[in-house]
Amino acid sequence: MPRPARPDRNAPKGRPRPKVDHRTRQPAREYELDVLAGLEDVAATELSGVPLARDVRGLRFWFPGSPERLTRLRSVVAVYRIQTWDVPRPRGLLGNQQLSELTAYLREVIEVGGHQSFRFGAAGKDSPVMQRLAEELQGTLNLPHDPEAGELLIRLRPSGDGQGWEVLARITPRPISARPWRVCNMAGGLNATIAYAAHKLAGQRDADRIFNPMSGSGTLLIERDLMGPSAALVGVDINPEAVRCAQENIRAAKRQIEVAHRDALHTDLPARSFDLIMADLPWGDAISSHGANETLYPAFLTEMHRLTSQRGRLCVITHEIRLFERVLQNQQKWHAHELFQVASGGHHPKAYLLSKR
Repeated sequence: MPRPARPDRNAPKGRPRPKVDHRTRQPAREYELDVLAGLEDVAATELSGVPLARDVRGLRFWFPGSPERLTRLRSVVAVYRIQTWDVPRPRGLLGNQQLSELTAYLREVIEVGGHQSFRFGAAGKDSPVMQRLAEELQGTLNLPHDPEAGELLIRLRPSGDGQGWEVLARITPRPISARPWRVCNMAGGLNATIAYAAHKLAGQRDADRIFNPMSGSGTLLIERDLMGPSAALVGVDINPEAVRCAQENIRAAKRQIEVAHRDALHTDLPARSFDLIMADLPWGDAISSHGANETLYPAFLTEMHRLTSQRGRLCVITHEIRLFERVLQNQQKWHAHELFQVASGGHHPKAYLLSKR
């Protein structure tokens, strides 16, 4: 009997099996992004780049992958996982079945985030019902209830269709906006999510030579360096304590960025040295005063015009909106348009992008 022929390794094979992302086989969980008011579009754009995020409704979506991927979002304050219970009021969560389901849900969040305590962020958190729920969870989760500083922040709210209650649990012990590299704080320090949004909307280009006058604790510098390469990245501040603080944060972020003790209006740098200047100007609140800014702002625009390349950009963040817009109206060197206005820490600063006329 003849032996069967060996298969020809060079012969065309059947249709290859399509590659399947193993994460699509995992159960999807529902999440919601918490962002500063005014940065919703920036966060939505960043979310659109997250593979496998689906059924996106604004800042709410389903995601089957590891929650760790969501902690890398730079424009958000926090990420919450959501689960809904068909109960008419929070008291219904104290039922045996509901409490067991709630405990299992929160344990999954804790397993990922490693939270060491919990608290409620809901309206009426001091009510008898919420106090009893805290007591029950303290026992079932074996986690202390810390009403002021609990790491697992739990929020309750009526569901959108009014048919139940949603429980939102923050997936990280600290807000994502509280960057781990921020080991030194200064009065008037810029929120990192605002810095990220400003860089994104000002345009991220690898070939940019970037200058950060009045660099403070280094937020704008560090956030840009974490976003990707640039041709140069330099900061200056007239306050030696600010320079020291920025250098501490830069070391904590494991970056190499030049920060010098120098007056931003008298750097002695050559004209057209930079393609992008990013500035968080003093607002006359924690730093400087309104009277001083009357002099500072016009002088600043003049010097930055000298330092900016012919097709360069100047991005300005300030809460001194009336003053800044009045200064813009009284000069002929810059075109300007508003990028965003954001609510942060009781202030509502605006970001503007300027180009040379």
